[in-house]
Amino acid sequence: MINKLVSKIRQTGAPIVVGLDPMLRFIPEHIRDAAFAEYGETLEGAAEAIWQFNKEIVDKTYDLIPAVKPQIAMYEQFGIPGLAAFKRTVDYCKEKDLVVIGDIKRGDIGSTSAAYAAGHIGRVQVGDKSYLPFNEDFVTVNPYLGSDGVDPFIKVCQEEKKGLFILVKTSNPSSGEFQDRLIDGRPLYELVGEKVAEWGASCMGEGYSNIGAVVGATYPAMGKVLRKIMPKAFILVPGYGAQGGKGADLVHFFNEDGLGAIVNSSRGIIAAYKQEKYGRFGEKNFGEASRAAVEDMIADIKGALENR
Repeated sequence: MINKLVSKIRQTGAPIVVGLDPMLRFIPEHIRDAAFAEYGETLEGAAEAIWQFNKEIVDKTYDLIPAVKPQIAMYEQFGIPGLAAFKRTVDYCKEKDLVVIGDIKRGDIGSTSAAYAAGHIGRVQVGDKSYLPFNEDFVTVNPYLGSDGVDPFIKVCQEEKKGLFILVKTSNPSSGEFQDRLIDGRPLYELVGEKVAEWGASCMGEGYSNIGAVVGATYPAMGKVLRKIMPKAFILVPGYGAQGGKGADLVHFFNEDGLGAIVNSSRGIIAAYKQEKYGRFGEKNFGEASRAAVEDMIADIKGALENR
């Protein structure tokens, strides 16, 4: 799957991923009103609003971008209807030939991880038939339970030609409480990065591994170190835009070939119409505002890479 992601990045010239992390407050009033008129102010109504919101953003941006990253918690909060909207979103994005990164952050004991892996990037057997339940292309994985929590995901990746992004250094402010702790004089995130590189060697694509890493844009100096530790790992970089990261912070996440990283923006794109910069579009044209935000993000990152 990493080969497809690299191909799409080259094709679009956009090493970015749009985070489809909808919250009801992001959804314009006319979308919510239409959904509630049909389903009432119910979980089903919320899920319909989310689906219509996502569809418009995808329709307005899919030709510019290689990938999307739906965060499953934003759907799970609406129960079964929310999960149905998640699945519908995944399927629609794949119809548009987008790479789908399921941001699920799973990781548990072996048998549980095996079930998570089967449900999200693998297949399950029901009698004589097998099914692809959610069928994302990549998922995010928490490695804190060690190899027996990650190995089932790797096995499915090898079988299904799918991929992982493993949490190494996350973008949230308190990440350092554990991730920066020194072990034998080295921060824990470096040791996790070395393990990701080791896991990745067993799951290589043409130039990069199908097993990548999550490293926040808010920690560019650490990104520089981790880029060297994981030369064959693609790095998923959250924290751009709303969390403070900008193009100039990101150059060290990329290799000299201009590849090796994909930068995520969620609120900065899907709620762009709420920003003063894109206010000219108005609520009704929120998809056009998102497209303009994508174009600006591409230009920012491209400019930073050209001037490094």
